[in-house]
Amino acid sequence: MSVKNLSLPNLKEPLKENSKKSKFKFWNKEKKPKPQVVSFFTLFRYATKLDALFMVIGTIGALANGATMPLMMLVFTNIIDGFTNFGKICDLPANFTTPSVDLSPLTNSLKDQIIYLIILGIATMILSYFQVAFWLMPSQRQARAIRKNLFSSILKQDIGWFDVYKSGELTNRLTDDVDKIKDAFGDKFGNAIQNVSTFIGGIVIGFVKGWKLTLVILSLSPLIFASAIMFTKIAEVLTSNELKSYARAGAVAEEVFTAIRTVFAFNGAQKEHKRYESKLDEAKKYGIRKATINGLLMGFIWIVINSAYALGFWYGWTLSLKIDPNTGLPEYTIGKILLVFFSIIIAIFSLGNAGPFIGTLATGRGAAFEVFKIIDRKPSIDTSSNEGEKPNDVTGNIEFDNVNFNYPSRPDINILNGLNLKVKSGSTVALVGSSGCGKSTCIQLIQRFYDPLNGNVKLDGNDLRSLNVKWLRSQIGVVNQEPILFSTTIKENIRFGKENVTDEEIIEAAKNANAHDFIMTLPDKYDTKVGDRGGQLSGGQKQRIAIARALVRNPKILLLDEATSALDNESESIVQAALDKARLGRTTIIVAHRLSTILNADVIFAFEDGKVKEYGTHTDLMSKKGLYYKLVITQQASMDSQASLRKVNPTIDENSKLDSIKENILMSEKSNEFDSKENEEKEEKKEKKKDVSMFQVLKLNGPEWYFIVIGCLASLISGAVQPAFSIVFSKAIFIFSECDIKKQEQSIILYSILFIVFGVVTFISNLLQNSMFGISGENLTKRLRSKGFETMLKQEIAWFDSPDNSVGKLCTKLAVEAAAVQGAAGIRIGALLMNLGNLGIGLILALVYGWAIALTILAFVPFMIIGGVLQTKMLTGFSGKDKEVLEEAGKISIEAISNVRTVAIFNKEDHFWNLYSKKLDVPYRASIRSSNISAFMLGFTSSITFYAMAAAFALGAHLVEKNLFGMNFENIMLVFSCIIFGAQSVGQASSLMPDYAKAKTAVDSMFQLFERQTKINNYESTNGITLEDKDLKTDITVESVEFCYPNRPEAKILKGLNLTVKEGQRIAFVGSSGCGKSTVTQLLERFYDPDNGMIKLNNVNLIDYNLHWLRSKFGIVSQEPILFDMTIHENIAYGDNSRQVSREEVIEAAKKANIHDFISNLPKGYETNVGSKGTQLSGGQKQRVAIARALVRDPKILLLDEATSALDTESEKIVQEALDRAQQGRTCIVIAHRLSTIRDSDVIYVLQNGVVTEMGSHDELMNMGGFYTKINKF
Repeated sequence: MSVKNLSLPNLKEPLKENSKKSKFKFWNKEKKPKPQVVSFFTLFRYATKLDALFMVIGTIGALANGATMPLMMLVFTNIIDGFTNFGKICDLPANFTTPSVDLSPLTNSLKDQIIYLIILGIATMILSYFQVAFWLMPSQRQARAIRKNLFSSILKQDIGWFDVYKSGELTNRLTDDVDKIKDAFGDKFGNAIQNVSTFIGGIVIGFVKGWKLTLVILSLSPLIFASAIMFTKIAEVLTSNELKSYARAGAVAEEVFTAIRTVFAFNGAQKEHKRYESKLDEAKKYGIRKATINGLLMGFIWIVINSAYALGFWYGWTLSLKIDPNTGLPEYTIGKILLVFFSIIIAIFSLGNAGPFIGTLATGRGAAFEVFKIIDRKPSIDTSSNEGEKPNDVTGNIEFDNVNFNYPSRPDINILNGLNLKVKSGSTVALVGSSGCGKSTCIQLIQRFYDPLNGNVKLDGNDLRSLNVKWLRSQIGVVNQEPILFSTTIKENIRFGKENVTDEEIIEAAKNANAHDFIMTLPDKYDTKVGDRGGQLSGGQKQRIAIARALVRNPKILLLDEATSALDNESESIVQAALDKARLGRTTIIVAHRLSTILNADVIFAFEDGKVKEYGTHTDLMSKKGLYYKLVITQQASMDSQASLRKVNPTIDENSKLDSIKENILMSEKSNEFDSKENEEKEEKKEKKKDVSMFQVLKLNGPEWYFIVIGCLASLISGAVQPAFSIVFSKAIFIFSECDIKKQEQSIILYSILFIVFGVVTFISNLLQNSMFGISGENLTKRLRSKGFETMLKQEIAWFDSPDNSVGKLCTKLAVEAAAVQGAAGIRIGALLMNLGNLGIGLILALVYGWAIALTILAFVPFMIIGGVLQTKMLTGFSGKDKEVLEEAGKISIEAISNVRTVAIFNKEDHFWNLYSKKLDVPYRASIRSSNISAFMLGFTSSITFYAMAAAFALGAHLVEKNLFGMNFENIMLVFSCIIFGAQSVGQASSLMPDYAKAKTAVDSMFQLFERQTKINNYESTNGITLEDKDLKTDITVESVEFCYPNRPEAKILKGLNLTVKEGQRIAFVGSSGCGKSTVTQLLERFYDPDNGMIKLNNVNLIDYNLHWLRSKFGIVSQEPILFDMTIHENIAYGDNSRQVSREEVIEAAKKANIHDFISNLPKGYETNVGSKGTQLSGGQKQRVAIARALVRDPKILLLDEATSALDTESEKIVQEALDRAQQGRTCIVIAHRLSTIRDSDVIYVLQNGVVTEMGSHDELMNMGGFYTKINKF
């Protein structure tokens, strides 16, 4: 199924926007618009006919299940009448103590009623199954549909939207927010319907049997509804803000894990942890306020309910004194009063139970608004649309006609200003100019990532906006400056270029890109997995796979944005020859900083200030001595007239080819033996999973112990109120047997006052319970997320290399598992303790006042416990499996969203959507099974209550009839009241089981993470040697170092490497792509430790130094710079996280990196946000900010891994000079493919086959006539 065919049902109602301001300054200090929520019916917009059928069945089941309680009241009335008629005293119609003269068998009169209770129990079991199963199943189906539609909508959005919407927030919407929506229409919704049904049933019985008393009791109900509406509106504000804060926290986590090496290199782990915590603190604040609001609401509701008790009892007593003139009997008998009273009590009680769902519904509606807003957004450039022309033939003429453009995220900065240029079919044109002049912008406009503000971009005379987007992109092959590969096989990565391509075509494309040879050396060859973002391959290898991917589609238009920038000289010459061949018969547009690659272009366009300054052939432009001439002269000077300006020599030395192959084997080999070992390790991990008790979780709540103690006491008081109420209630009923009307009146007033007192106590205890557990629960959630994030940041790099710890999986773990723990903590503890208090104290009272009946009831308790335990065990198992698969789905979504440009240009939206959908289908099928099992067990547990009551009343009738153990009707009423409210508690406790199961699974997983012992603690470094700068001599020795990446234990990268770096020297590493040059820098940074041998600094083993101190002595600039979604100032200051870096230091570093002038010309200057991964800057601008970041820490040792590869000629010269200055007085290690940048090095090391094969100065190596001499030919 494709994305475009995925149905998007229309909203039944438009999305609401609440714009009124909150009047409650305490909760909303600043007057802000209220959050936007969807209407109730809009929640179900993805319900199919089958879902509707399921929900109808579930609703019928819930309605019928809810009716069982009012029906039980009718049975109970008959039981009361049976006991009442068992004897009479005075002139009152009922007597509860003295046996009647006519001793009719009490057990016989109650026989039918006992049977009815058993029937109601059986009905409850069946109806509970239908209620729970048929609400859970459609909720799972709809959640799956929402996730699929949301992911589909995200993938088809225009690129401009992604510039302002952080990818971390989007993945949070897919996980956490959809879960909140699911809660709003899942089994909790069925419970709400059941409670509403009970409410309606109770009210109907009340009106039919005694409308006067019913009206009086219900006269206070408007207060409940008014308070619920008012508090819900406030809760919506808080929920919306809480969700946004968690989304921002998710964005931080995703950004950090994506750039984990950069974070560790600059000792930024603790800083990132604080940044993540600041977002969690925001969410915690809103969560605590929401819990307190909920406590106020529930407390107020109970005051009203207890007031209704008081008013009802008093008024019922007055009605019992009135005699009906027609019958001569009291207008209201005791049986009728109790029936009405109990019916209304149960009704109002049920309404109170439905109250918490209001908060769940508000949360779901708030989450749904943000989710549905994304789903409903109509992108300005819709990749799923079938609209637009699809010409049969493409000639390849491209024209920019007076184009003006600025990026949506930076509307105040003009990038293109009236650009005009024409590209003829089949010609090769080059775009040159300083970094940020708009060259890459032209490439993006041709791909229709954006549309011009004014003017047109045309293909064969057709405005690109008139063409079908997918068709247009299928005609284009693109190789970008920073290649993005996906976490699948090499074959599938190349296949991304073209649907249904044959294996032969893939191999041919790989050969053309000079990738086939190194691929064939791998054990799994084209089926080798490249890892997350291609992490298992070197930069050059990734680039060649990307080139093969572009070539395999045989495009009409070829766009090359620094396509060979990551290749070594040898590979570049071969790939450049392949690209030259590939350009034949195609329209080719090249963006290049290395002017040697565009000498043969048919037309060269020189850009300045967003438009073409001059154009022509290389010869024409050189004769003009204008902008292009200056660029060439500058580059020629910096390259010292190297042979790179000569024509490409296609002759390749076979020996060097063999060397290259061997080195690639070392870098990328991945054995089948390791795969089997990895699988064995995974199995061992599963076996070793610990069973963590919830008490261990509560230990994390230690700092909030006093809140928990207060909350526990308040919960127990809340639970104790019901048994206390039962005592007063039974005595209030028994007072009707009193012959003295005056005494009756005094007692009724006393008990009515006590009912109100109970209401006040419940209000206070509910407020304390919710607010105290809200504080402790939100702190626990924050602490779990924070500790989880911190623990992840402690892990070694090898841990992040594992597929089990991809960015997507880690983000999903943080978003889902910490939130799931709330299912067994926070306010859930309060609810559980309240129910336990209710049940426990109720049972004690029952044992005191009627031990025989109580013991009979206790005989049924083991069955309830067994049912609950089985339900929890089964749900926990299903929850664990769901979590693993959902993490896999999260990995796919993050990979696609983070690399959306690559997904878009290759029209792979459907591909990723299908992968994501398949992952969602697995937990969906499991959830259907778990829904049925959970429903059955819940029904079984609920039905036992009715069987216990039947047994209790049967025994009670026998005891009263035989006058055994002093049992009377007052005691039976007390025991019965305890049973009724205890049964309610068991039901509520059972409803928490699914949440507890999820929490238990999440806890086990999180504690497994917490207890993992890291090999290199990247978060904190308290041990190890530290030296003053004056005592540090930066001599480096590498002694017999052997190393293989932990993720590839069978592929040895370094085989006894030896080399020496003296203080102040400028050292260079050269070798074919993948030979392990970058591995050495990673060992110096202690991202990994050698397997054998050692690396010494100042004659001390690196592992003996304090890790943070060690890394602070290095300044690193990598080949693919990663910037954070912060301001330019913050990104540069990130170079030294040990202190506050001043603006003056940042400016000085920027000047050294030749970026200050550019920054100063931005409207916000150094406060300009660079966007996610620095997308608001060009490649050259990002690289210069990264260089400034390295220089701001004033490092003792500089590590430069192709530090100037992304710069244009002019900037490269200036930055190279700056780096030359920066290297003075420092030890410097350079990795370079451009040999011009290392000619002046003191020592150049040639790495081959994991060891140094040549060393010396440039001249010395050239005289040797070895490998170095050969690669210099290119």
